Amino acid sequence: MEPGNDTQISGFLLLGLSNDPELQPLIFGLFLSMYLITVFGNLLIILAVSSDSHLHTPMYFFLVNLSFLDICVISTIIPKMLVNIQTQSKVITYTECISQICFSTLFAGCDDFLLAVMAYDRFVAICHPLHYTVIMNPHLCGLLVLMSWIMSVLNSLLQSLMVLWLSFCSEVEIPHFFCELHQMIQFACSDTFINDTVLYVSTVLLAGGPLAGILYSYSKIISSIYRISSAQGKYKVFSTCASHLSVVSLFYCTVLGVYLSSAATQSSHSSAVASVMYTVVTPMLNPFIYSLRNKNIKGALIRFFK
Repeated sequence: MEPGNDTQISGFLLLGLSNDPELQPLIFGLFLSMYLITVFGNLLIILAVSSDSHLHTPMYFFLVNLSFLDICVISTIIPKMLVNIQTQSKVITYTECISQICFSTLFAGCDDFLLAVMAYDRFVAICHPLHYTVIMNPHLCGLLVLMSWIMSVLNSLLQSLMVLWLSFCSEVEIPHFFCELHQMIQFACSDTFINDTVLYVSTVLLAGGPLAGILYSYSKIISSIYRISSAQGKYKVFSTCASHLSVVSLFYCTVLGVYLSSAATQSSHSSAVASVMYTVVTPMLNPFIYSLRNKNIKGALIRFFK
């Protein structure tokens, strides 16, 4: 294949999760169901919090933003996959591919920052309860969310522009169900040293930073819990951050699992299958984690439907 300039490329081929024609209806039905459950579940969280004035607190303000991001992440990826299966086409245009890279990087990065912000919120609530309303005022909450978006937008624009400078060979076949940034860099025909460097540095800074903040916050939270004498008091304090801790564990374990498995097996197909966990399964499970473990959310949902 002859190398070509990226402006001459009309599109790529997304090979998806399987080439077996008999499995396509099953994959279509499964992912359509997960997509609808994710959108419906996260919309319920947003409606429940918005309709109940008792839930207009920093914790639920961040939860609404997280639910919105989960809808955005899955909506960036799954609809195109479903259309390709339904039309029996594997083509994704160059513009659509760059758009998927841009928005998936944006929403996943913002999701990461927001989880760190939510960990800080729980840290202040448990370790400094008397000053919670003063510290976590509406101005600071809005500023934290705004900074999360700004940092994610800048990173997304940088990564997307770096991809635009690459040249790709004609008829590139992507063994994935969406245009994933790391794989697209690997399939480029031109030199990718700068792209790899920028990707690794931004990953360490923008993913390692929030993770370090989360670990620090929970180390302080655990230390505070140990100082509580009664078992009932410990359980009550821990229950306030159990849902967030479950979401954080699910998010980081699936992401680390994807990259560790792909590094160990060197199989693009295995990486694609593992990517389903953090792009589809995690956004789908988040509403269940927060609604099933949170009496306030369940109560708000009951009042909303009544």
